[in-house]
Amino acid sequence: MNETEIKTELELEQWLKENCYSMNNYSINGNTIYEGCGLEKNGGLYQWFYTERGEKRVLEYFANEKEAVQYALEKIKSDKHSIRNYIGMFKSENEVEKIKSELEKRNVEFWTDKIPYNGINDIRTRVFVIGCGIKKVQDLIRK
Repeated sequence: MNETEIKTELELEQWLKENCYSMNNYSINGNTIYEGCGLEKNGGLYQWFYTERGEKRVLEYFANEKEAVQYALEKIKSDKHSIRNYIGMFKSENEVEKIKSELEKRNVEFWTDKIPYNGINDIRTRVFVIGCGIKKVQDLIRK
């Protein structure tokens, strides 16, 4: 489906899944999230909202579904993290290099960052696969 043809929440959900966007931080068509943005109908209006720690804040209102869905699509596409699919967190640089090498062999685009895990002396590297590359690396995902 071409993104200009998207008119409903169901079509938006299908398009996001077909294009391998992570649905962990977006509530589209009713999927549950712990934190992130979402789209829902409340009464006669559609709402684009942000939720965190059980608190929901409405950011925008829309009179019709098509307008709301187009807004949501643009917001999601503009979020560089929305198309990154997490595959794991690694402590060892050797392990990170092995994973990166395997991703390169499979011609899979990826992104990494480093975060303090248990404080400043315990730095971990997170590895994310971009888009539908996730389909090529199911065996590499850390549970």
